[in-house]
Amino acid sequence: MNGLDSAIRERGAAAYAAYGSSIDANVRYLTRFRTTDPVVYVQKPGERGMIVVPQMEHERAVRESTAAVVTRAHAGYLDYIKAGEPRWRATAHMLADLAGGPVLVPANFPLALARELESFQPVVLDERGAVEAMRAVKTPEEIERIRSVQRATEGAIERGIALIRSSVPKGGVLYRDGAPLTSETVRAEMHAYLLAHGYRGVDTIVSCGPDTALPHSPGVGPLRENEPIVIDIYPQDELTGYHADMTRTVVKGEPSPAIREMYEAVRDAKSHAVSMLRAGAVGADLYRATVEFFRDRGYESNTQGFTHSLGHGVGLEVHEEPSLGPQGGELVPGNVVTIEPGLYYPGTGGVRLEDMGAVTETGFDRFTQYREELTL
Repeated sequence: MNGLDSAIRERGAAAYAAYGSSIDANVRYLTRFRTTDPVVYVQKPGERGMIVVPQMEHERAVRESTAAVVTRAHAGYLDYIKAGEPRWRATAHMLADLAGGPVLVPANFPLALARELESFQPVVLDERGAVEAMRAVKTPEEIERIRSVQRATEGAIERGIALIRSSVPKGGVLYRDGAPLTSETVRAEMHAYLLAHGYRGVDTIVSCGPDTALPHSPGVGPLRENEPIVIDIYPQDELTGYHADMTRTVVKGEPSPAIREMYEAVRDAKSHAVSMLRAGAVGADLYRATVEFFRDRGYESNTQGFTHSLGHGVGLEVHEEPSLGPQGGELVPGNVVTIEPGLYYPGTGGVRLEDMGAVTETGFDRFTQYREELTL
């Protein structure tokens, strides 16, 4: 936690504080505790962080959390409640006591809690995102957790693509077992596979035809013959909280010449970006190199064509630091990032391919091992 200690001292604060459930990636990272109810986390420089939990969660938190654990009663919260203070004020009062001076808080700190806290101690905003910067550099243990999610991700996408491969076209629509094969069916089959292996799929994209021109269209209804189908899946490990992320584009039948050319350009752009990816590379430079690569192939990077960043960090959030976009900074060993160029044209469709791996001193340790094939 040296990075957080430095941020506290540099901003003239006495402690750092976070508030939330384990849905908040920073809280989960700092505490390693899984909870649906919000908890308070406080850390002073040079000291072990502290998590404040209800009495009913105390024993479990002691077993699971990497932080020191105290109950709300021991921290004084219940005394303030008994004295008539409303919930937010009692929480702020307790937090101020624990911090003992100005409090550094993250950008997503609850406004109601911050305003109450200001009546006890100065509140300092951590606009640089010290914890987010720490999360961006993965430990070997975190990297292995993400690799595990990726292995399950590839099993799930294989299940989905197998359904498409075994489908039979009738009148332009893909059928399986006598019924149209839909985006919803493929998505549900992939999610069922993930659940059976301890992972959770949310908002998985299975888009087809015109919908593929919208990068994040979830897809709906029957899948069609000879049309691009974009499958973008980013599951989360239910136990550890870590994600993976990958995308493949396939066609059941014969793709149009335009889609085939787009696919080849996206595939080559991904390989080109991977060849430049290593510690010391700058995310913005990789993005601009991809823009230039597409331009040389005759594709724009504006409101159509290549319309998003080249990639992003993956960890406790599916989109986190570092960025491989126009504002992306220097990459360091331990960053886990995606490389996901795409091309999107209304009336034609879209193509995206996405791999994930770790940045090393000499290159890119690719976690994604799943094959690339346009036609099924």
